[in-house]
Amino acid sequence: MEMRAELLKSIWYAFTSLDTEDSGKVSKSQLKVLSHNLYSVLRIPHDQAALELHFSDDDDGPVSSQGYMPYLNRFILDKVVEGTFDKEEVDALCWTLCSKKNYHVNPSRAAVLAGKDAERLWCLFNFLTEDKYPLVLVLEEVEYLLKKVCVVLSVELNTVEVEEFWAKVDGGEGISVWSFLELVNSGVLGEVVERERLSSAIEDVYREIVLNVLKEGYLWKKGQLRRNWTERWFCLRPSSLTYFLSEDRKECKGSIELDNNCCVEILPEKEGKRCVFCVKTLNKTYEMSAPDSKQRQEWTAALQLAIRLRSEGKTSLHKELKMRRQGAREERERRRILREQETQRLQDLQGEKQQKQQELQLLKEAQKQTQVYLEQEENRRRKQHDELQRTLQEQLRQAEEARVSMREEMALKEQEAEHQRRRIQELEELQQHLEEALHQEIKARQDEENYRYTQTRLLAEEEEKTKALLALQEEQEELLEQMQKEKRELRKEMEEKAQALEVAHKQLENIRANRHRVDQDIAAAQRKQRQANTSVKHWNVQMTRLMHPIGPGDRRASAPAMRVPSLGDAGHLTKRGSMKVGDRERVQPSKGEREEKKNVETPRTLHKTFSEPV
Repeated sequence: MEMRAELLKSIWYAFTSLDTEDSGKVSKSQLKVLSHNLYSVLRIPHDQAALELHFSDDDDGPVSSQGYMPYLNRFILDKVVEGTFDKEEVDALCWTLCSKKNYHVNPSRAAVLAGKDAERLWCLFNFLTEDKYPLVLVLEEVEYLLKKVCVVLSVELNTVEVEEFWAKVDGGEGISVWSFLELVNSGVLGEVVERERLSSAIEDVYREIVLNVLKEGYLWKKGQLRRNWTERWFCLRPSSLTYFLSEDRKECKGSIELDNNCCVEILPEKEGKRCVFCVKTLNKTYEMSAPDSKQRQEWTAALQLAIRLRSEGKTSLHKELKMRRQGAREERERRRILREQETQRLQDLQGEKQQKQQELQLLKEAQKQTQVYLEQEENRRRKQHDELQRTLQEQLRQAEEARVSMREEMALKEQEAEHQRRRIQELEELQQHLEEALHQEIKARQDEENYRYTQTRLLAEEEEKTKALLALQEEQEELLEQMQKEKRELRKEMEEKAQALEVAHKQLENIRANRHRVDQDIAAAQRKQRQANTSVKHWNVQMTRLMHPIGPGDRRASAPAMRVPSLGDAGHLTKRGSMKVGDRERVQPSKGEREEKKNVETPRTLHKTFSEPV
């Protein structure tokens, strides 16, 4: 994945350089040339028909980066095998394509960088950038790269010029490689630096960062067979220690593979060689001699670092350092965001505190106004309470007078009811006598049988009415007791809750409701009494009609002509036994019968007195 990411960075520059109109699209003919060159430098078989097959529906039109990426991944990058190609050749190809379009030297001043040096810086720039497109480099990485070059040149970096240039190009999130090359050409590394020294320094930094060269230099090495000492150019990487015949690195004389089983030891002087150390592997021990103790210390430290990286499975020291710097930047950004959030939160809290203080001040003022209003309201309530108390006392007095009047009326009604009961008892006794008389003539008066049944039903209804009167009396007594109980409860509540205005309102409403119910009950009782009076009147009329006996010869023409025979009539009928039942002669009432009729009509007058409204 790391190899693919690094290849994509270089290929991205080559692809964008072919986009001459900056439209994000490249013609298919140019992509053919680019693909052919990539096949060549990546050492993979060239599939001539793959591009045509992939874009067969659009032969002449341009291809966007999104359309070329599937082809690039499938037919080129997926076939790349690490170690079969030279990454420097790929970079050289992509640099050649993109530099023609984008790298321009200011003609008014001499260029500091040669073409090869610009390519090396371009490679270093790509190595230090993150995998985000378009590729840019942050200020921290720019200063890091420039400081590395300045350390090799033994000069001091002018950070003021870097910051001024950064502000000039407005590199908020980072600058492009072309702006970076312009910065180097502006003389930020020093105006008097020789081009050869600068090229050598850039090459050293390039080999260290991009090619993973941890250290290079001449060392004396003891041979394995002849055991003689020869001077060789050593190149140390995380995976191996390679030595060449000379520093041009054209003739490789051997390589020492470094792994977890390797170790470095410092040896005493031997055979006239000072600053001796050795590298031990599982099979061999390689003895070497440095020019001085400082070089020996640097070599041993570099070898131990390479062994550690190999044991940890890491292939590049500077990739690890780049990840650490990136993590540190992310951590600083996170802390900056947290500080800003904390500052904003503190500002918000300060604003809320000020707002709370203002609200508290307003609440204090409102509390003072409310206190004044409550005092006024309390005085008004006390006045209303006193008025209500006086009103309630007056209403209680009126209610007491109404109850006294009601008691008197109820006593009168009870007397009238008692008189009515006695009268009903007398009428029941009279009914018994009439029934005895009727039984004596039952055979002769079969036609009157239905009427006697009606008379019996009327008497039963009268008894029901009497029971209803008794029930009404009981209801009136219960109502009186309930009103007395409510009066006691009301007095108790008024004594206990005299200071609560709302309770006084409720008590007043309860008293009014009770009084309204009492009035309704009294009105209902009056209606019942009037109904009872009407029933009694009707019964008296019926009884009056029954007082006139029917002779044996009378015709039963209609119900109103009937009347109940008296005991005297019964004796008279006995004496006149020779009279027939079918006789139609009407018997005239005697003097005794007329007196008895008067006595029977007497309850009507009493009932009229009882039914007078209260």
